[in-house]
Amino acid sequence: MTVSSTLNRERHTPLVLVETENLPEEEWLSYRRRGIGGSDVASILGISPFRTARDLYYDKRNIVSVNDNEENWVAMSMGHLLEDLVGKIFQHKTGFEIYQIKKMFYHPKYPFMLADIDYFVTLPDGSTALLELKTTNYNARGKWWLDKQEIVPAYYEAQGRHYMAVMDIDRIFYCCLYGNNLNEVIIRELKRDFAYEEEMIFLEQEFWQNHVQAQVPPPYTEEGELVIKSVRSHAGHADVSASVIEFDKNMKSKLFRFQELQEQKKTYEAPVKKVKSEMERLKALIIAEMGTSCTAVCEQDGTSYTITYNPVREPAISKDNLMRLKFQYPEIYKEFVTVSESRRFHIAVSAKKAA
Repeated sequence: MTVSSTLNRERHTPLVLVETENLPEEEWLSYRRRGIGGSDVASILGISPFRTARDLYYDKRNIVSVNDNEENWVAMSMGHLLEDLVGKIFQHKTGFEIYQIKKMFYHPKYPFMLADIDYFVTLPDGSTALLELKTTNYNARGKWWLDKQEIVPAYYEAQGRHYMAVMDIDRIFYCCLYGNNLNEVIIRELKRDFAYEEEMIFLEQEFWQNHVQAQVPPPYTEEGELVIKSVRSHAGHADVSASVIEFDKNMKSKLFRFQELQEQKKTYEAPVKKVKSEMERLKALIIAEMGTSCTAVCEQDGTSYTITYNPVREPAISKDNLMRLKFQYPEIYKEFVTVSESRRFHIAVSAKKAA
C-alpha cells in the first residue's frame, strides 16, 4: 500500500471499527493498538512534547514500560472528566449544535488510520465539522498564540488534521478551557490542508509498515530530555552490577562531538557565572536592607521600584527527622517514603600509551 503523489480528492465514508459507548477501557486500548489515532500523530512527526516515536512503537506493540510514569494522571483525568463541560461552553459561545457518535472509525483506504471524535458540530449551513476538546492550566494558555497571532499548537494541529482525513470532514474546531469561567476559554478553527494531509499520511504509513508491522523500533530523533525520559521508562533502574557496555567505532563521533560542545559550554558559562554572581551580591544587599519586611519601594527621578520578597512555605521533612521516622516508625516510613533515582553522566577521555 502506498500513498499517491496527489491525494485522491474523492469523498469517502469512514468505516466503523467498534462501538465505544459501553466499551471497557482495556478493550478500548486494545482497539487503539490496531492503528494510529489522532493523538499519536505528533510523535510520528517528531513534534510531540510528551513522548517519542519509540514510545509510540512500544505502545502499539503492547510493550509495557518498566517504570510507569503516573505524574500526569491528574491532568489526563481532569481533561476526560471536563469534556462534557467544555463541550457545553463551546455550544454556549458559538450557538452551534454539537453531538456525539460513540464509535471508533477508520479510513477505508488507509485502515491503520483511526479516529475517536470528541464531538461533531452541525453548522448553520447544514454541513458538519469536528470538535476537539482540551483543557490546560492558566500558565500554558500562551501556547495558543504565536507572535500575537492565534494558532493551534502544532501537536494538536496534527491530531485535528488526522481526524479530518479519516472522517473526510473539512473543518475542525478546538475548544480549550484554561480557567474556571466562560471567559477563560480558547476557541480555534482549522480547515483542511491537503498538502499537509498527504505528507502526514505518508509518514503515518511509513511508521506503521516499516516499524510497527515490521517490529523494528524507530530511531530516537527527538530532544535529549524526551529521549532520556523514554529510555528510563523502558530500561528500568540503573544496575551497578551490570557488565560494562563496549561501544563500537560508530559511537566515537558522538563522543568526540559531546566533548567538543562541553568545551564550548565552558567558554560561555564563565561570563554568565560572573553576571549571576554580581546579581546575587546585589540581591543580598537589597534583602539585608529589607530585614523581615516582604515589600519595599523606591522612587528616583520619576521611576518607581517595588521590591517583594515573599515567603514560600511548603511542608518538608529534614534528613534528621526522616532518619528518626525510619527508626521509630518503620512501617509508616516504608509505606510513604519513596526513593527517586537520578543518574550523573560523565565522559572521561584518556589516550592509550604507545606500545
